[in-house]
Amino acid sequence: MTTLTRLRAAVLITLALAATLGLRAAQPVTIYLAGDSTMAQKEPNKRPETGWGEALQPCFDSASVRVANRAMNGRSTKSFVGEGRWKAIVDSLNPGDYVLIEFGHNDEKVTMPVGSSPADFGANLARFVDDVRGKRATPVLLTPVVRRKWQDGTLVDTHGEYPGVVRAVAKEKRVALVDMTELSARVLERYGPDSSTALFLHVKAGDNPNYPAGVEDNTHFSPAGAREMAGVFLDAFAKMDATVRARMRSCPARP
Repeated sequence: MTTLTRLRAAVLITLALAATLGLRAAQPVTIYLAGDSTMAQKEPNKRPETGWGEALQPCFDSASVRVANRAMNGRSTKSFVGEGRWKAIVDSLNPGDYVLIEFGHNDEKVTMPVGSSPADFGANLARFVDDVRGKRATPVLLTPVVRRKWQDGTLVDTHGEYPGVVRAVAKEKRVALVDMTELSARVLERYGPDSSTALFLHVKAGDNPNYPAGVEDNTHFSPAGAREMAGVFLDAFAKMDATVRARMRSCPARP
């Protein structure tokens, strides 16, 4: 083989490698959402109820970041595993993906089949972190968002030990934590006891065919509430992860 032939071969190999790397770089990152109804995609017959996870995709170019919302109403860490939902996420992970993990609302219902003790809740979260890291993806733990419960003008905690368990697992496993309990509480306190109704599923009788008798739900969000919660999450997430920050764009959740 002549020197010129070797040079041409080397150039072709280099170009092929560059094309392959460029193709890989162009592949979108997937952000998986594992959680409960506060985060989940809603069915048309539940509108205007909105999961805050629904407000994330508009904040990213789908060619760069794909949000896969696998959160589901009524689920806990226990039932998410038992129904195979967690395995489905892990099996789909590629290196460089993210998994946002937000549970607590249903784990804390320890008298119901869906419930998990604080110890079991922590063990499940630790397993989730290990599983995601085992696929060379990035886990992010989130404490549960607050409920709208006021007493004498003060926001009342309803989650007990569970946010603290998430914080403890994050510290022990050295994993990214977004404290949505604290961040969502700040949002509600900014609105106040009365105005914060706009953030939740409050519908007057006769105003919406999905709720002919009306509804006053202080757990699940309105579209405005979902955007607020997505916004405070994204602000915190962007500060801790340069890759995600670089791929974000302006969106309704980040005014």
